[in-house]
Amino acid sequence: MHRDKNAGGYVVSYAPDQAPAVCRHEPTTREQIAARLAALKGFEFAGEYDPGARYAKPLYFVPSGTLTRSEAVDVLGIAGEHDLFGGVVPRAFVGTKSITHPLCDEAAVAPPGWSSEFARAVEHVVLRGHSAFALKDARRAGWQLLRRGHVRVKPARAIGGRGQSVVEDPEALEAVLRSVDEHELGTYGLVLEEHLSEVRTYSVGQVRVGPLVASYCGVQKLTRTNEGLEVYGGSDLVFARGDFDALLTLELESEYLEAVARASTYDRAAREHYSGFFASRCNYDVIRGFDAQGKCRCGVLEQSWRIGGASGAEVAALELFAADAGRNAAKVCCTERYGGGETPPEHAIVYYHGLDDDVGFITKYTTVEYDAHT
Repeated sequence: MHRDKNAGGYVVSYAPDQAPAVCRHEPTTREQIAARLAALKGFEFAGEYDPGARYAKPLYFVPSGTLTRSEAVDVLGIAGEHDLFGGVVPRAFVGTKSITHPLCDEAAVAPPGWSSEFARAVEHVVLRGHSAFALKDARRAGWQLLRRGHVRVKPARAIGGRGQSVVEDPEALEAVLRSVDEHELGTYGLVLEEHLSEVRTYSVGQVRVGPLVASYCGVQKLTRTNEGLEVYGGSDLVFARGDFDALLTLELESEYLEAVARASTYDRAAREHYSGFFASRCNYDVIRGFDAQGKCRCGVLEQSWRIGGASGAEVAALELFAADAGRNAAKVCCTERYGGGETPPEHAIVYYHGLDDDVGFITKYTTVEYDAHT
């Protein structure tokens, strides 16, 4: 049954049973963002979703991951983008980075529901690469790409740069493939992609909550974990009220405009070629760097149709637009830092500041700036 998007209701956080294990700071952050979304919508925050409870009002979900259509529609009763902060895909692999690239050839294993048309529609806005759902195809794809330079191998569901490997020759590729879980590979896929140097990664995205729509573009920051691994450390983002075209009215550098154009092409293609997909939160990582021949390359790496590292900034921007109907732009920064020495600024919105049993001490916060043209 379709819910009235203007009716009162409850906002609930939700973690699917099949979701990968997460660190403690992630559900804590998700609950805080869900509570702010509830205030933004004029709903009540009801905590974690209880499938056995009888809710007297419509529900708005904040899931930890992208949902499949069977779970979202048939189990949770989600009818469209006004019922969740995130996205719904027809099959599980569609919510991963494996859809970004084509299969290596016509003989490669394709999962049910795979869209070769989508891969063709985005091939001019992504890097050179292939996705594989079987070891033999991953090996063949890797050999093809190694002829042009080093290859980055990425598990389809890994986030924040974790689990990736760069291989220089067939022997190194084979060593990486020996560690691949074949069930994970067959279900979600594996990405093999040209490796770039001197990279800069852009975040481009759009969020819709009730009548509010905001689009953004910015640059990602890197940080080091308590173990010394370089990972995502936040983003400095410029927001515009409205869709992707609204960003073009701001004073953005040409590299930002190219990132927005590539991400919006990817977004349109997903909606056209994967029937049943819808999302209220879309985020696209766009990378710029140099290939093995020294040529500058730019392409969409992956999509995120779920709550993510930039969501604290996304909600803060929506709050600004909701509070001031005359404001059409804002700059908001989100930051993640490891170690006990990080102190959030006094005016920051703090989502986590403490010891996580899995990753050690971590701090996550959002800061708002008002000069959108900086």
